[in-house]
Amino acid sequence: MSQQTSWFSRIGLVGLLSLMSALPAIAAEPKAPETKQQRDARMAWWRDARFGMFIHWGVYAVPAGQWQGKFVPPGGGEWIMHTANIPIPEYEALAKQFNPVKYDPAEWVRIAKAAGVKYIVITSKHHDGFSMFDTKATDYNIVKATPYAKDVLKPLADECRKQGIHFCTYYSIMDWHHPAQYRGSPQGYNPTKIHPERKAEYVAYMKQQLKELIDEVNPEVLWFDGQWLDWWTEADAVDVCKYLKKLKPTLLINNRLGTGRRDKECVGDFDTPEQTIPATGLPGVDWETCMTMNDTWGYRTDDKNWKSTETLIRQLIDSSSKGGNYLLNVGPTAEGEIPPASVERLAAMGKWLATNGESIYGTTASPFAKLDWGRCTQKPGKLYLHVFNWPKGNLVVPGLKNKVQKAYLLSDQEQKPLPISQNDDGVTVTLPDTAPDPIASVVVLTITGPAEVAPQRSK
Repeated sequence: MSQQTSWFSRIGLVGLLSLMSALPAIAAEPKAPETKQQRDARMAWWRDARFGMFIHWGVYAVPAGQWQGKFVPPGGGEWIMHTANIPIPEYEALAKQFNPVKYDPAEWVRIAKAAGVKYIVITSKHHDGFSMFDTKATDYNIVKATPYAKDVLKPLADECRKQGIHFCTYYSIMDWHHPAQYRGSPQGYNPTKIHPERKAEYVAYMKQQLKELIDEVNPEVLWFDGQWLDWWTEADAVDVCKYLKKLKPTLLINNRLGTGRRDKECVGDFDTPEQTIPATGLPGVDWETCMTMNDTWGYRTDDKNWKSTETLIRQLIDSSSKGGNYLLNVGPTAEGEIPPASVERLAAMGKWLATNGESIYGTTASPFAKLDWGRCTQKPGKLYLHVFNWPKGNLVVPGLKNKVQKAYLLSDQEQKPLPISQNDDGVTVTLPDTAPDPIASVVVLTITGPAEVAPQRSK
């Protein structure tokens, strides 16, 4: 509490009023709501991308899951300040050990691009309140508080644009360090409470940092989190949303700035299921599932529970087949390196996508309710059949009514036609004895007209 009091006394009311007056005015109500055509144009690159990389990186990489010589139970990655209930002064001291001298933004983007990733979302400020950019709103940032003393977001943003990757940033509403918020209970920080008389101060702080991000690194998406606080209202979300859209009308904002409910004003541009792929997708809604490669978002040395390459590739396919994006996480070390296990899996995904990317990028959801052998994605005039369980002889595509003009393997550069037969029950494709790819082989069907599938009979 004494630390919070001294912080505010240094700023004072005059300083706070000066900070708030420096912020651009909130946008007036638009003359007309965004049309479907305008929204489609704004969302187009994101919908086509299908595959993104999430990067959770901050001072929590220093303890790497350990506190006072012991590994902290689940939640000891980026949540370690809360899970181990670390006092603010002790957690602040970790910044003095954060010196990512091996950080190479060009190499990070090279890894992402080779993996087939189309956009990167990196933490600018997580729940611990530490800023990974050269913010003027607080000295608790990577430039002022660490021996590294350099911004890491600007060079990454520049490198993304150089190598053709869309650059996006994550930002937490919940802040365990800012003096306007305080520990939610003796057991930890989440969810934080707020001193009511200082809420305007914190919202002004947020707006200043968000404007700095737009001005300095120009993210294409602002990916919010930590919105479950009882003091963060829908009105607050609408206020910040309007402010951001005034600064950058093309900006995409996820559903975690507000409640995300469809009956509210601040819905967000896309939903964000976490660590799960909805069984039937989210029809009519843009969505993106965020997924870890192991069990932790931030780096911890003891988390060796890595998903297999097969699982990751099939999750990417599954998300695409249900009309969603797949945001796959890496947690770099305190030295600034992406863990080798992550690099290895990303490289394998890139190899698969180099052959089969046509069946992922720019596709829409499957017209089939269920396929026992795998998944399907589509583009106008084409169905991409992702075969997980390679049959002996024939692949049955149930209920497809469209006339099939041709079937071929996507991995076959010559596109040699595969034998097909078609009747009222669907289409049968005669396959080679051996699958081209043990994880997922893609059979392409060129069809006439929009895909039409008869309702599947229940067994």
